[in-house]
Amino acid sequence: MSRKLLFTSFICRHDRYFRNVCPPQPIISYPYLLRLLFEFIPFRGYKSVSVSHHFPIDNASLSGQSICSSGRSVFVDNFSASMRSSVILGGKFRQLCTLENVEVTKLSDNDGSCADKLYKIVVGYSKPEFKMEEALDRAGIPLTTPMVVDVLHRLRYEEKLTFRFFTWAGHQEHYSHEPQAYNEMMDILSNTKYKVKQFRIVCDLLEYMKRNNKNSVPVDVLLNVLRQYTEKYLTHLQKFAKKKKIRVKTQPEVNAFNLLLDALCKCCLVEDAEVMFRRVRSKIKPNADTYNTLFFGWCRVRNPTRGMNILDEMIKMGHTPDSFTYITVIDTFCRAGMLTEATELLEFMRTKGTTMSSPTAKTYSILIVALVQSGRMEECFKVVGDMISSGCLPDVSTYKEVIEGMCLSGKIEAAYKFLEEMGNRGYPPDIVTYNCFLKVLCDNKDSDEAIRLYGKMIEVGCVPSVQTFNMLIFMFFEMGNIDGAFETWHEMDRRGCMRDIDTYCVMIEGLFDSHNTQDACFLLEEVVNRGMKLPYPTFDSFLMKLSAIGDLQAIHRLSEHMRKFYNPAMARRFALNQKRKSMRLRGK
Repeated sequence: MSRKLLFTSFICRHDRYFRNVCPPQPIISYPYLLRLLFEFIPFRGYKSVSVSHHFPIDNASLSGQSICSSGRSVFVDNFSASMRSSVILGGKFRQLCTLENVEVTKLSDNDGSCADKLYKIVVGYSKPEFKMEEALDRAGIPLTTPMVVDVLHRLRYEEKLTFRFFTWAGHQEHYSHEPQAYNEMMDILSNTKYKVKQFRIVCDLLEYMKRNNKNSVPVDVLLNVLRQYTEKYLTHLQKFAKKKKIRVKTQPEVNAFNLLLDALCKCCLVEDAEVMFRRVRSKIKPNADTYNTLFFGWCRVRNPTRGMNILDEMIKMGHTPDSFTYITVIDTFCRAGMLTEATELLEFMRTKGTTMSSPTAKTYSILIVALVQSGRMEECFKVVGDMISSGCLPDVSTYKEVIEGMCLSGKIEAAYKFLEEMGNRGYPPDIVTYNCFLKVLCDNKDSDEAIRLYGKMIEVGCVPSVQTFNMLIFMFFEMGNIDGAFETWHEMDRRGCMRDIDTYCVMIEGLFDSHNTQDACFLLEEVVNRGMKLPYPTFDSFLMKLSAIGDLQAIHRLSEHMRKFYNPAMARRFALNQKRKSMRLRGK
């Protein structure tokens, strides 16, 4: 639209000038006008633009057009209707400019239906472990630039998935990306500050491929791009080394190269990342982060065999994997169903590993959960015994992950047996352990097992905490069991457990949602009388609910009570934060 207005202004200025100064005679030819036009209007994304000598109408007839003395521009009227310019773009003729709004490429109905099919395949196979490229190959759809651009535009909010599809399309026969596709891809990879930081090197490589009409980047050009990126954005390490007079043995470009490999691996383009690694490792000496990036990439796509090959090569190069690397390997093995390999690797870490690679409680918990889910209970408790004998004590996160994994797989009795086994080995469960177990049951809305666990806590002499009752009350309200929530409320009085503000918030919120406004207002009055401070989001929610029932007196009393905790500036800041949050989530 802006180009159209600029060109119209250009024509009008010449129209007024020639009408006021010159007599009505042939004064300007269309080839001269076109030359001025293409020098005046820049075209984005095209490396060279030159006016062709082939016009759809006769040049001789054009040169005879004139501006009438009446003030009407004859050639302006005829330009949009009859004049079409041809622009040479790499040997292809493409219509670019008229006075009307003309698209560079137009999506036909057939391309639109094919774009729909491609989009559904990409979305359906979006997970890293799915073979999206194989599914797209099986579709056998011939690609065109309008079709690819349309699919890229539909996927614009999923930049990693978009780049994965863009790379697949570039590898297809009888198709090569045109500048329009490159521009769309670079816009998607750089439309936010986070994406610019993550994909800046990728955009530089795409810019080179677009301007030089190439399907790949030479090694020398890649090294130059990495060097420029390092000198511009990764200077902090060199400055620190120079200040402390430390000699850095690694090449500066290796950090930029690791960022490039990380971007490709996060887009599930691990095969392309490894090919690039093989090409440049003779020029750039890889470090431990380089191998870890490729290894994590293969683990992301659930290919532990290729990942172990990278790990073996890493060890041969003299780099020692740390505990986090081994944890990733074991997790990948467990997700792929290769439990035997995971058990062997854990045994290797326990017996032959170094201090940096010794197994942690997280390592054991991953394997324990996988063994329980596969029904191999004997091996599970053997691993538990190895964990305790090696001096690796279970923590809260270990209990939570193990119990949650058992409960989600329906192995509740195994969870009880796990707690009993830990108690027999000298690590009896405490209130934190029971609350972790209870939270999983409450989240699954398994009220029978939750009450059973509560009875077991009382039986073994473990005193319930206020968090225990809060979880039970919340579960009963989620299930619509108001009587169960009131029974839990009175149980707190019988056990002598003092209620905190979270207990009142859960109870009042549940009563409002259950349309029991009388009891909710009674408890809200108790909160005011006890001088308890409500969290601001909860206070705002209660005001909305009181406004819905029209209880102005309760609104005034609650507002006066909360005035001593929150000032108007706090309320204004909360409202602005909520507005920013809602604006940030738009369009996603």
